[in-house]
Amino acid sequence: MAENGAHAFAFASIAGAPLPLARFRGKPLLVVNTASFCGYTPQYAELETLYERYRERGLAVLAVPSNDFGEQEPGTSAEIAEFCSTRYRVQFPLTEKAHVVGASAHPFYRWIESELGEGGAPRWNFHKYLIAPDGSLAGAWPSSVKPLAPVIVAEIERLL
Repeated sequence: MAENGAHAFAFASIAGAPLPLARFRGKPLLVVNTASFCGYTPQYAELETLYERYRERGLAVLAVPSNDFGEQEPGTSAEIAEFCSTRYRVQFPLTEKAHVVGASAHPFYRWIESELGEGGAPRWNFHKYLIAPDGSLAGAWPSSVKPLAPVIVAEIERLL
């Protein structure tokens, strides 16, 4: 396990700037691999609702666009950012497109798999991982569990 858990990792923001997860230390962080052309894409609306509801209390949400499943995120960073902004009015941060499964998976996702075992890797778009304020993994939910599901909300409230 990484010494600081999830806080040991960094992504690049959708605009290309460094986005270290350590910046979320002390806050619960919901990390979701996303795609613009997926049956689960409407979950962006619930992610934004969740973010708006709890951000003042400390919740952070991070979308990780990925083209790993069904090639459902073929766009450029600019196209992804525009889609999320205009279609779903997303205000939470997005990363650059990243691999979330396989040998070229981002180190954060390799850490997730080391924490949860092989079955812990995302199986499709909109898999959700909740990181506790100390960087440990606090929860994981598959695509079919919506962001506002009581099980996710209860765990977020527990961490806040």
